[in-house]
Amino acid sequence: MVEVAQGFFVFLFGICIGSFLNVCIYRMGREKSVVRPASHCPACQHPIRWYDNIPLISYLLLKGRCRDCRAGIPFRYFLVEFLTGVLFVFLLGRFGLSPVFFVFAAFVSGLIVATFVDFDFRIIPDEISVGGAVAGLLASFIFPQIQGAYSHLAGLRESFFGLVAGGGILWVLGCAGDFIFKKESMGGGDIKLLAMIGAFMGWKAALLALPLASLFGAVVGIVIKLKTKESVIAFGPYLSIAAIVNIFWADKILAFFFCV
Repeated sequence: MVEVAQGFFVFLFGICIGSFLNVCIYRMGREKSVVRPASHCPACQHPIRWYDNIPLISYLLLKGRCRDCRAGIPFRYFLVEFLTGVLFVFLLGRFGLSPVFFVFAAFVSGLIVATFVDFDFRIIPDEISVGGAVAGLLASFIFPQIQGAYSHLAGLRESFFGLVAGGGILWVLGCAGDFIFKKESMGGGDIKLLAMIGAFMGWKAALLALPLASLFGAVVGIVIKLKTKESVIAFGPYLSIAAIVNIFWADKILAFFFCV
């Protein structure tokens, strides 16, 4: 019963965080403040009443429309809140209610924002990638256990190696792609995002995230190519998915392929 109660409250906590992440996704992509003004309808600018801003529930009660102007509210708002709540519950199951849980909850929140901003605008805000990389270094120093280390300096070292490995390998591949294809093949935002992933998860997870993201991106890219003839896709979302996969299964994946 205690575990069920914890899971329930963590889910509530997650969907509330998800509601704020929706604000970040909408405003960061448009280079607006995430603090001011207060939440309002983008169509009619009317401030959103508190009872119309209850995660998940308000969307269902309003049937996905603004109360004042009846403009449609994208389903993404509901999806982000629900996804955040579910991922927080999975993190609880993985780490328990510990400092590591809160570190990775913040990390996953950043990945969610990066994913949906990249889908919409083909950019990854520096506030997420660069700020997240700095946060990963600090968190690894304060809580070295997130890197599997036993001292603060060892945790910081592993985080730094992860940042360099993640950002470095993607930068090298991007330079090679630019030379081969005579055009930009890898965005700077993707490089900084993988550096952030490495800062939180270490160099092994950063290097593993790249082939996993490439696999996920290739599958989706083929489908998009067949349907729309579009050949360019946002890579950030697949790096984020790969990072989340690594949180739960990196050890098993590495053990399977490399017997480590």
